[in-house]
Parts: sequence; C-alpha cells; structure tokens
Amino acid sequence: MNAIPPTGLPPAHRRRRVNIAFGAERIGLLGLRHPVLATLLLLALAVAAGFGVTRLQVDDSLSQLFRSDTPEFRQYEDVTRRFPSNEFDVLVVVTGNDLLAREPLDHLRSLVTDLQLVDGTTGIISLFSARQAPEPGHTVPPALFPDPLPEGAAYDALIDRVKTNDIIKGKLLSEDGHLALIVLSLDPKNQGHYGPTIAEIRKSVRDDLAGTDLQGELSGVPVMQLEIRDAVERDRVLYNAVGFAAGCLIAILFFRRVSFMVVAAGPPLIAILLALGTLGWLDFRLNMFLNVMTPLIMVISFSDSMQLTFAARDRLMAGESKRDAFRNAVLVVGPACVLTHATAALSFTALLFTKSDLIRTFGEAGLISTCIALLAVLILVPLLGLLLVRNVDRLTVASRGSDAGVQALRRFCAFVAERMVSHPGLYSAMGVVVVAGLAFAYAHLQPSYRLAEQVPDKEQAVQASGKLDKELTGANPVDVLIELPPGQSLYSPETLGVIAAVHRTVEKQAGLGNVWSLETLRRWLAAKAGDDSAATLQRYVGYLPKYLVHRFIDEKGDAVLVSGRIPDKDASQLLPVVDDLDGSLNAVRAEYPGYGIAVTGLAVIAARNSASMIDKLNRGLTLEFLLVAVFIGLAFRSVVVALAAVLPGIFPVVASGSLLLLLGQGLQFVSVVALTVSFGLGLSATIHFLNRLRQEDDPDQDPAVGVERATVLMGPALILTSVVLACGLAVTVFSDLPSLRLFGWLSAFAMMAALVADFLILRPTMTFLVETARRFGGGQIGTAAAE
Repeated sequence: MNAIPPTGLPPAHRRRRVNIAFGAERIGLLGLRHPVLATLLLLALAVAAGFGVTRLQVDDSLSQLFRSDTPEFRQYEDVTRRFPSNEFDVLVVVTGNDLLAREPLDHLRSLVTDLQLVDGTTGIISLFSARQAPEPGHTVPPALFPDPLPEGAAYDALIDRVKTNDIIKGKLLSEDGHLALIVLSLDPKNQGHYGPTIAEIRKSVRDDLAGTDLQGELSGVPVMQLEIRDAVERDRVLYNAVGFAAGCLIAILFFRRVSFMVVAAGPPLIAILLALGTLGWLDFRLNMFLNVMTPLIMVISFSDSMQLTFAARDRLMAGESKRDAFRNAVLVVGPACVLTHATAALSFTALLFTKSDLIRTFGEAGLISTCIALLAVLILVPLLGLLLVRNVDRLTVASRGSDAGVQALRRFCAFVAERMVSHPGLYSAMGVVVVAGLAFAYAHLQPSYRLAEQVPDKEQAVQASGKLDKELTGANPVDVLIELPPGQSLYSPETLGVIAAVHRTVEKQAGLGNVWSLETLRRWLAAKAGDDSAATLQRYVGYLPKYLVHRFIDEKGDAVLVSGRIPDKDASQLLPVVDDLDGSLNAVRAEYPGYGIAVTGLAVIAARNSASMIDKLNRGLTLEFLLVAVFIGLAFRSVVVALAAVLPGIFPVVASGSLLLLLGQGLQFVSVVALTVSFGLGLSATIHFLNRLRQEDDPDQDPAVGVERATVLMGPALILTSVVLACGLAVTVFSDLPSLRLFGWLSAFAMMAALVADFLILRPTMTFLVETARRFGGGQIGTAAAE
C-alpha cells in the first residue's frame, strides 16, 4: 500500500472517459501557463475585493425573514409607515420586589425624568404619564403622582390608586406591582444610528437605579436590532479566525509542510475575500443567514482545494515534476471539483424560489460565492503549488513510510472498504432500510418559528421580553387596523362604535392582553369624569403629545389602530389565536361593512406565513434530491451513478432531521436552509469518490476491486475534507444568535453523517449496482471507448 501510483489501471486497460465537467476544469491550467499574469490579476482583484468588503453593511431588520411581495407583508409595511411607534420604541423593564416603596419609586421617577433628556428621544410613556380624574374648572387633569410624593397613609392611598388605575394596571405595571414598563420613543430620523442613544439610555438606567434593589433591562425593536448588528459584526470576525485556523491546523498536521498547507488553505482564504468583496460591491447586506457565508465559502472551497493538493502531492511523491503533478491533478480531480461546486450551486438555486426575500438573497449570495470559490480553487491551487512548493526531490515514493497520518487513514479506508464490498447486496439493503426509517421520522418534524430565535439570547432584549411575556401578557404587538370609509369622521358615533367593538373583541381574545386604543381613553373619561362624548374625547386627544396620538391615529385621521400584546411563543401556538381573532372580527365587519378591518403585525405575519414557507422549503429540498441525482447521472452519463448517489445524498438530511425530532425541536427556517446547503456540500465526497472510481473501474475485474482501490486513494482526503467542513461550520456554535448556533451544529452533524453515508452506504451500493448492471451487459462508469 506504500507505493500506490496515481492511477491503478495498467495502460492497456485504461479507457477514454467522458469528461463530467465538459472541460471546464481546464480553467485551472491558466495559472500554470501564465503564472506572472495570473499573480498580477490576483493582486488587483484582491485589492478591489478589499474595498468591496468595506462596503458590506448589516441588515438588522426583525421582519427581514418575511419580507416579500405579498399583500400581507405590504399591508404590514403600510401600517409601520402610518403608525411607526413599535419600530422605534425602546422598552425599559424595571423590576424589584419593593418597586412601589417610596425611595425606589423616587429613583424610578428620576430615571423617567433623565430618559426624557436623552438626545435622540421624542417621547416617553410610564407610570408617571397617568393622570387623575378630570376636575371641574381644570382644563388638563392633574398628574396621578404628585411632586413631591406624599408620606405615610397618604402614600399608601396613592399606591392603592396606582394599582387600580385602568390606564396603568396590566399595561405599565404588573398586577403584583413588581414590574414597571417605560416606553421610550426614538427619533425615526436617526434610524440605523441608534447605538449612542441606546448606550446613553443604558447609562441612565444604571446610574439612576444604583443603590436600590431595582433592576433595569432594555428591549424593543431598536435594542434587538442593535444586538443583532453587534452579534453579526462580532461573529464575522470569529468565523474568519476560527474557521480558517481549523483548516490550516488540519492541513499542516497531515501535509507536514507549510508550503502544502498554504497551497491547500490559501485559495479558500482568497475565495472568502473575493466573494465577500463581490457581495459588497453588489450591495448585499449581512444578516443572520449571510453571516454564515464566510464559513460556507471556506468549506466549499477548502474541500476541493484539499482534494487537488492531495492529488498533486501523491503525483510528486510518485516522481512527477512539479508542473506535471499540478497539471495532472487539475485534469484528474478538477472535473469532480467542477461538479461538486455545481451541485452546491443547485442547492443555493433551490432557495431562489421561496417567497422570503431574506432566504432568496441568501441563495443568490451563495450562488455567486460558489462560482467565485470554484474559480479561486481551480486557478490558485496549481498557481500557488508552482510558486511555493520547493525541494520536490525529497517527496519520493520511499518517503511515504514516514507519512504516518495519511498511511493510518489509508489503512482505515482499506479496512472499511474491504468489509463493505464483501456483502454488497446485504449492506445495500440495510442502507435502504435505515434511510427509510430515518425518512419516516423526518416526516414527523413540524414547522417551528419564534422571534427570540432571531435575537441574541445572551443579551438583555430577550430576557426583558421574557419578563414582559410573563407579567404584562407579552412584548409582541398584534394590531387591528381600522380604515375609515371616504367621508367618515374619526369622531362620528359610527366610527367610535367600530373602535369600541374591535377593542372589546381583542380584549376577549384568549392569549392577547394589554389592549390599547382610542377606546381606552374614552372609557377612562367615562369612568372618571362621567363624560365620554365625542367632543370631550377629541379635546383630550388634543392634549396628548403627537408621538402618543400617532400610536393609534394616523396623521390623516382616516385610520386607527387597536393594539394588543402577545407572548413570544412558537408560531404554531400563535396561529390559532390570530385565526380566532380574525374570525371573531367578522361580526364587526358585518355590522360595519364600510370599514376595513385587518389583523396585522410582525407576530401575525410570522404566525400565518412561517409554517407554509417552511413546508415549501422542505418540499423544495425533496425535489432537490431528485434533481441532483439526475444531474450527477447525466454528468457521468450513467444511470448506475444516478441511482447510487440517491441514498448517500438523502441519509445526512434525514439523519439530521431525526436528531432534531429526538431533541424535541421543530423544523425551523435555518434548519431547512442548513439541510439544503449541507446536502449540496455533502455530495462533494460522493462525487470525488465516483470520479476516482470511474478511473479505477476495469470491466475485466470484480467491481469490488475498483471500489476498494478508489477508497484507499481518495479516502484520506475525503475524511480530512469532511472534518474541515464540519469544523468550518461548527464555529457558528460560538454565536450569540440561537439560529446561527443551530445552523452550525446541525450543518456539522450533517457533514459527518454524509461521510458515514459515503463509506457505509455508497461503497456497497455502488458495488452491488455495478455487479447487477454487468449481468445485463452494462455497468461501466463514464466510459466512452477504449483507447
């Protein structure tokens, strides 16, 4: 085994093979033919890409996953334009067992005062916004909290009034008085630059609550967006460093030469730079999916870079010259590299047919990056090999005896292959049974989506939102938009009747709470002043600041909102609540046919669309299995190859899905994307093995011999590249974003499952199919004719 030549068949038996890449691999010879020109072009492109990387910006929108050209999303965007409050609210959640004691309450009031002075804020709502009942002769009712606060029994009476106040209770103060909510509106003009403002808010919370037992945390859309932005920026640096370091470490351990490490690891690094630079020039925005593009580019390109380097190294050790070794490596392994990138591109192409702009953009970026990675690998591996590899004469066949790492892997591969081909029919049948069982488990996965999975869970926003879910019925708004018919007045009896009816319906809906609308003010006036006339209501609306009015009434006065809150639960739990509410509103629609009444909000969009979008992605993945198998079969011009590629391609997907089911998790957006991409990447090992097998296949020999020989020759590289792929993807487990952590470990598991399938399913299946086909006069793998 120490003297295995680059190809196993003697010249008399070698056959002219069809080119599975249609000659596209010859692009890699350009660097060998024109090394100086290629180096200068590379430097120019690298400089241009460096400027492109600086153009990359972060898209931190929480609605990006559902952004699409659909009526539901267009309506949601229209509501956020007309009633922009939720998009610009910072929620300050203050908790403490003695929150309503006199001294802590003084600190809380000081905090509210200081928050109003923070630069970049436009308004605030808190306990101290509430007022007493209107008094005769007073235009504006006095504040509920006098200044200074009373003492003794008067203070106790004040707290009793606070706890029973309809404006505060269950909305700005929890029932037990241990949690207070402060809603701080930020200036929309500063959108995208809220960092300094939020930092100042955090400082005020920390300083004003110091010396008390009160704790203050921030949540709300601007805070979540900032935390997402910081996590994406931090993760990008981490992925570049850890992922590339893992690849370099593995390369140097097995190649034993820095030059070979650079040849194997250099092209992926340059591919990352070129791909990210291109995405920057094309104005792509980094988000929770595009943030994994760096490790994906690395693993896509490192896989084939390692294969080419291994092949060239073997030829150098067999005595070939440096130029011939890298040239032949490109010609022999290059077609498989082209095909692996083509299947990865197909995986990304499958994502282009979803309604989600975010996932579609990820597909477009992946497709572009895959093409760049292919060109980088094919051209740079032979170019760097020609420029950097020295002392070729030392790489002789005799030196293989000291190549302990590779030899150990070769012995392991031989051991596995020998057993897999010993009973190919039995092991093939076992493979079918295992894949069928896992597919049955996979079919029981249910779609799953939660907003908290898109936000860093080690920061304040998710923790604070959890407290609001528990104490104030939730932090996520569910809005009912009421659009007035032409000519109808906002304060007409009919319009006020619609608002009251919708408000009552939302209040009665189980799972919703903290309902606010114009009806809230009307009820307060009726209870405290005994006057809920339209004129009095209109007058008191005029007393309110504009930022507060525009939460419920648009500037033109032709639409109003009734807004409730719902906890952040899985979309499958939210959908029945949304559907029940929408159904209950049909009675109001029937009573007031001229008014447009629609349920909307990000939680509503997620509940309605997430399950169907995930189902469609999942069905697309199923279709992709068939398309890729047909594609590989056409490339090899072999039905046997197409059939053999099915089971090892499906196995990592259904195995990963079964693991999700075992862990009690559902099928999330990121899960489907991870499985879709991993399917394309996982086929890399299959394609490289089949490419090698077609060169080792001899119609005069038992097909098991060719399978064993191809396994020994390609196995070490396949194992190492799979480990590198898994390491490159697994670095995402260090992310603060739950969705990216899931993407990382699930993709890494899928890659290792693909390696298992390649050794334990593909080997016996291919042997069995070739044996069967030869009985009927076929079975050659990509052979055109004898030389």
